[in-house]
Amino acid sequence: MAIWTSDELDRIDGAEELTLASVREDGTMRGPVRMWVVRIGDEVYVRSVNGRGSSWFRGIQARHEARISSGGVERDVTLVETDDANDAVDAAYLGKYGRRYKAIVPSMVTMQARAATVRLQPR
Repeated sequence: MAIWTSDELDRIDGAEELTLASVREDGTMRGPVRMWVVRIGDEVYVRSVNGRGSSWFRGIQARHEARISSGGVERDVTLVETDDANDAVDAAYLGKYGRRYKAIVPSMVTMQARAATVRLQPR
């Protein structure tokens, strides 16, 4: 199993956003979507602010694979749906974005967004 390098983790953590292009069932790439990204230790997470019904989240269901770009890092990843780290992911979103985006960040820690938490596993 592939792992993130320390440099990749630092660059992603320092980036404002991440772009994610998921892989369709036929192997072609969807258009990239911009989103916020957080790091917890050696793991990287994203969420859908609009929950499991958002178009990008529905799009990952076919193959759970994507290409991401963030902070100069480009990697193919497996998308792992999880609720194991929701409290830590909440804290990471609040810590990273809370001061700059006080009106927006609360939407990232709702039950709807928590239900669409994805860990990015490098391939």
